Amino acid sequence: MTQFLTIGLSHYLCVGGILFIIGLMGICLNRTNVILMLMAVEIILLAVSLNFIAFSAFLFDLMGQVFVFFILTVGAAETAIGLAILVVFFRNQGTVSVQDMEKLKG
Repeated sequence: MTQFLTIGLSHYLCVGGILFIIGLMGICLNRTNVILMLMAVEIILLAVSLNFIAFSAFLFDLMGQVFVFFILTVGAAETAIGLAILVVFFRNQGTVSVQDMEKLKG
């Protein structure tokens, strides 16, 4: 006899919460490398997107999925601009350390 396991809303919310906490820990524990901080912000955005999709499927409403498209678009633009700034900074300074970015203050 086989039992079918169903994945409910609480499972998706738990995975989203775990991803969110991992992203927060990545930002709080890593204060030296900007690239890892950008990756942690992307993990947070994906956790929020997962929660939007889970609630959208649970409530039979497509607005959560529409919000996810906007979140992914903003996340991609943020990553592209952030990496472009980091490439220019690395060419000028030779490092991507957060402590060296204080040199950018006018």
